Amino acid sequence: MMHQNGRVSKRLVLASQSPRRRKLLAQLGVDFDVCVPSVDESHRANEGPLEYVTRISSAKARAVSGDVVLGADTCVSLGTKILGKPSDLSHAEVMLKELSGQTHQVITGVAVRFGRRLLKQAAVTDVEFIHLDQTVIDWYLGLGESLDKAGGYGLQGAAGGFVSAIHGSHSNVIGLPLVETADLLLEVGVALRSEQRPVS
Repeated sequence: MMHQNGRVSKRLVLASQSPRRRKLLAQLGVDFDVCVPSVDESHRANEGPLEYVTRISSAKARAVSGDVVLGADTCVSLGTKILGKPSDLSHAEVMLKELSGQTHQVITGVAVRFGRRLLKQAAVTDVEFIHLDQTVIDWYLGLGESLDKAGGYGLQGAAGGFVSAIHGSHSNVIGLPLVETADLLLEVGVALRSEQRPVS
């Protein structure tokens, strides 16, 4: 496939089932296909949050075929504890109680595979939560937003009202840090809209 300027177009594949990542990636102005990878996302013993998301995002990028494959994985870290996606609402409730009144980190690993090359970056954002009483937690759990999100909450939804401050990339907290993603895509020759770099 050729662009009008004669350059070869590299077809991008997003290895993710997340609608939030699809929406964020589309903001960069790239055309892409979606292929959901089959990857074991369980934690390994003594594996830190940054190591974990880097390993899983790399595994996702390797798990599907395409000219350029983008994999990403996000976790919430409270100290050294990794909070992934809750298994059920009771698990989500435990996570929200742990995050209440605390500052936690949202960490996303991004990996781009191009041929035999695998490029990786990661973003870390500090997120401050207000105190959540049981009434608020019960209300939020009843909205059904918790189960498919690391840490049991989504910034882009009603839980945005729990966040008193964000230090770092906003898009990272939603699931795909745009600055880091754009850097990797440009490095392997995927053209962004007007070749413009995004802000975080």
